Amino acid sequence: MKIAFICTEKLPVPPILSGAIQIYITNLLPILSKYHDITVFSVSNSNLPDREEVDNVTHIRVEGRTKAEYVNNIKDNLTDEFDLVHVFNRPKWIRLLSNDLPNTPFSLSLHNEMFLPKKIDSKRGKECIDRVEFICTVSEFIANGVETLYPNAKGKMNAVYSAVDLDLIKPFWSEDVLKDRIDMRKKYGIKENSKVIIYVGRLSKKKGPHILIEAMKSVLEKYPDAKLIFVGSKWYGNNATDDYVKKLQIAAQELKDNIDFTGFLTPDEIPKYYNMGDLFVCTSQWQEPLARVHYEAMASALPIITTNRGGNAEVINQGVNGFAIDDYTNPDEFSKYIKYLIKNEEKGIEMGKAGRKFVEEHHNWDVIANRLLKLFDGVAKKYNK
Repeated sequence: MKIAFICTEKLPVPPILSGAIQIYITNLLPILSKYHDITVFSVSNSNLPDREEVDNVTHIRVEGRTKAEYVNNIKDNLTDEFDLVHVFNRPKWIRLLSNDLPNTPFSLSLHNEMFLPKKIDSKRGKECIDRVEFICTVSEFIANGVETLYPNAKGKMNAVYSAVDLDLIKPFWSEDVLKDRIDMRKKYGIKENSKVIIYVGRLSKKKGPHILIEAMKSVLEKYPDAKLIFVGSKWYGNNATDDYVKKLQIAAQELKDNIDFTGFLTPDEIPKYYNMGDLFVCTSQWQEPLARVHYEAMASALPIITTNRGGNAEVINQGVNGFAIDDYTNPDEFSKYIKYLIKNEEKGIEMGKAGRKFVEEHHNWDVIANRLLKLFDGVAKKYNK
């Protein structure tokens, strides 16, 4: 089939400025393009051409200073030559893009709770669901949320999940990355037997890094050489700060050399930061769809401490590959599990190995691509494409 992928309007494909959806699309393309002719529409960027062919995939990038400008430019480039139009995370666009293509099948990929009443009214939500052939989601949490609000979604929802590049991100004790681990720990002045806690994500209140800083106070009382590395910035692609980030930096100063901020890093820079770590913490306070950093941390063979929010706990086997915290606003809960993993080093390594095995079996890109291919094949059979 000839398939159009419609990316969101904020960041380009490939993920030169990062972005979970952009990473998702980029990793799936080499597999999906073996079976289908794919054109990816994304926002223009001065570092990328407006149109190019890369590995049998066509990229069309359009201006998008506003959301309306972007979607209108996409619409101008969409024709009935496509056998399927697959829209990412923007249910409102289904009607806008399909009005002139009444005979073209549409589908939707959901990466957030985009069907909440504050995101889309019930009339348009129902119209969207009725119009699409299927909806794939990054977690059961997202799928169940749509079905709860819209009974007409039953039978169309498919939890496909996300994945990780297992060749790019390897266990921190692997010989392939051991030098990186040693070099990175030297760079940050980490003593030989000190433990490193890794946080990867945006520095925003809903992600909860302030809770992790508070938790570290108790950790450092018992393990004064422990180090916390915050990997990320306020927003994708730059190191702009706001009042919240400034407060984090001030709070971190109280702990002197035990906390470092890397600022924004591109996706290809991040693996070596996982590799320098001993455990990974996600303090997400909001109903996280299912943060892809969990897959990355498990691929690095790091035991995980996360929050039982949204879909995060769907990839956690409690006490086997990590811990999902119910009392997610409580710094003491985080410090308790951090101290447990520091004290019980062998248990942490065992949990990290279990996490690596889990993503190898269930969250590599071939597995996820095959789930999508089955959905595409269903459309092809229905329409004799």
